[in-house]
Amino acid sequence: MAKSFLNSEKSLLTAMVQGETPERIKYLMDKCREEGAEAFGMQFERLLPEYKTKEIIEDLFAYAGELPVYFTNYRYLKNEGKSDDTLAEEIVEYANLGGTLCDITGDLFDKTDDQVTTNEEAIKKQMELIDKLHGMGKEVLMSSHVLKFTDEKRVLEIAMEHKRRGADISKIVVSASNMKEQIENLRITAVLKEKMDIPFLFLSGGECRRISRRLGGALGNCMTLTVHEYDELATPAQPLLSDMKIIRELIKA
Repeated sequence: MAKSFLNSEKSLLTAMVQGETPERIKYLMDKCREEGAEAFGMQFERLLPEYKTKEIIEDLFAYAGELPVYFTNYRYLKNEGKSDDTLAEEIVEYANLGGTLCDITGDLFDKTDDQVTTNEEAIKKQMELIDKLHGMGKEVLMSSHVLKFTDEKRVLEIAMEHKRRGADISKIVVSASNMKEQIENLRITAVLKEKMDIPFLFLSGGECRRISRRLGGALGNCMTLTVHEYDELATPAQPLLSDMKIIRELIKA
């Protein structure tokens, strides 16, 4: 069966394995596989430049075995200073080396505060990149890290725009500074489930994020991003895989 992030009956327990070295990434993959990971997430902006060789990247994808791999190549951390054209070329290269789901930010080729460019030239280049990746048999997620509380109307606008540009999955990251906003984010997740006809990942950062991060999969998120442990590189907002395995079983999601 071909690796895929699409059409899963459950929210895929995706283990984010962030490391600066391939050895650390493989260690986390081993631990997460033991804990029941159903997919892996690799963030190549974390990997030290000396390890970004064809042989090492290909080996990391192969190490995932039968599990699909979602990967990012954001413009910060070890990628700081690279042009967006270079980042796009690397995304194509990593996809060719074995990545399953390619993350393209909604402001690639035209950086914006909310990662949703309206520049038509940039959008055209994004769509051409997505078409190229689809032609390679790859899946594409478009992400917009808005990182502030965002109302339902705007969330739906962003999700629909991701779809229009050709994304297979829409990923939107907002924020919640209080319980009222967190509850509203849960409601918006349910609205996305009702109105979107492509898979989505609606996430929250901020002070009040824990409930939505743990219940998002039950409400419609196609993935649940998790970590094995909270080391210095792990994203604090992402729940432990071992916890999410139990939570998903208890709520049967």
